[in-house]
Amino acid sequence: MSDSSVIEHGSTGAGRWLRERRNRIALWIAVVEAIIVAVAHDASRWTVMGLAAVALAVYLYWGRTAKSDLSRQLSWIFAASQVLAFIAAIIALIIGTLVLVVAGIFAAVALLILFTDRR
Repeated sequence: MSDSSVIEHGSTGAGRWLRERRNRIALWIAVVEAIIVAVAHDASRWTVMGLAAVALAVYLYWGRTAKSDLSRQLSWIFAASQVLAFIAAIIALIIGTLVLVVAGIFAAVALLILFTDRR
């Protein structure tokens, strides 16, 4: 018996290569984008959120049914990476707000201790 692999109908070499690596590619794009958003204040979280909405719409309305295997894989990578970056932006927004709330509580407790100290 020979060990043969099945090739999907309509797939291309580049499309198959991307399909095998698309999860890693999307994750690394999201990591780089999240770092850029965290470091550069010009790229806002809202921009990432808007881009994620556009990327998801492109994938849902065009990418899934594209005739080109390469186009399908690229649109999937684009949408997945932007949705992951969106999740990172939301987490950063929540944690950033949480840090401010905790800092406010610490400041209030410190002021309370400072003003109630009778020595």
